[in-house]
Amino acid sequence: MVVQTAVVGAGTVSRSHLAGVRKHPDMELVAVCDLDEQRARERAREFGTMAVTDYTELLDELDCVHVCTPVQTHFEIAKRAIEAGVAVVIEKPSTVTAEEVEKLEELATEHDVPATVIHNHLFYPAVRKVRRMIDDGELGEIRSVNTLYAGLTPPDMVNRGSWVFELPGGEFEEGLPHPIYSLLGIGGLPASEADLSAQTVLSREYDDDFSYDQAQVQYVSRDGALCNVTMLSGTLSQRLHVVTGSEQSVILDEINQSIYQIDEEYTNSVVTRSKKGFDLSAAQLRSTLENAKSVAVSRFDDSWETEAKTDSHSAIIGEFVEAIEGDGEVPVSLEQSRWTIRVLEEIRESARRRVGDLEKMASDGTDAADPQADVDAEATVDAEL
Repeated sequence: MVVQTAVVGAGTVSRSHLAGVRKHPDMELVAVCDLDEQRARERAREFGTMAVTDYTELLDELDCVHVCTPVQTHFEIAKRAIEAGVAVVIEKPSTVTAEEVEKLEELATEHDVPATVIHNHLFYPAVRKVRRMIDDGELGEIRSVNTLYAGLTPPDMVNRGSWVFELPGGEFEEGLPHPIYSLLGIGGLPASEADLSAQTVLSREYDDDFSYDQAQVQYVSRDGALCNVTMLSGTLSQRLHVVTGSEQSVILDEINQSIYQIDEEYTNSVVTRSKKGFDLSAAQLRSTLENAKSVAVSRFDDSWETEAKTDSHSAIIGEFVEAIEGDGEVPVSLEQSRWTIRVLEEIRESARRRVGDLEKMASDGTDAADPQADVDAEATVDAEL
């Protein structure tokens, strides 16, 4: 089966989709669509296909649509495609609200149409390896997952486009799905909404009215693991996952794609504590050599198999083609995407509550940053007692 495909949206991220579609042996790129005709033509020329401004004109001849437009338009585009029986690959975040994802889930089930979302950080080679280790039970029962994504883009910096300024967290919020879905994919989905909590901070002032630029989320997974993700802007970059199991633990560094396994007790003596440093260095060296080998192989081997192993977008596209052909599950479920948006909603609500509390303090004449205010309040309570 050759999957007839169009990419809707000709912005920056479309290149990753177009490259994967063009390289996949079972996909044929039919068109690039964008409301900006000139942009559509430029991208179409780059990838040797047709340019259109209305994707709905092609739905009758398509098997798959890639949605690479601003998030505010994702729901309507995906809805139209699914109702026409066309499979959809949606860029993250899938929609603005969790309710919209839920409606897409219902439509996909009703029309028996595969639908997935680009949660590409979960398909980095080292992340896939850790997920396999978890699934195979190598770590035992997962007790906790702690994720740190530091150095995310500040709210007022434009990467994706000016549309991000419509989000409460600006460009910072646009990047939050990556650490959120990474935690969900590694640690598992929350047991319930009651097990979900979030905190936010606005660390400095901006010209625009942003609500937060730091965030943290905690929940208990369906398997009883304590899961936490901390997301920071304006710092040096770190992307770490510490996965603690009953049998062994791993530290996964996404930036250099290294995995450090902890499978022995290092606190018994000075010698064993010193050995931990040696083992960590050895693990980093092995990962560096493996990464260098992968890069070298990819330069001389442009086969789809190599592409799917080394490129996270291509890995998702490859698995999704199999799902369209009826040979597998979708790589990222809409349920995982729905929880990703639900976590984002919890973060937004936390920011609204914090802003509301600050405004109330200001109207009451209390300086939230003044520690003396707390002392005076305690003294008043003591006097009343």
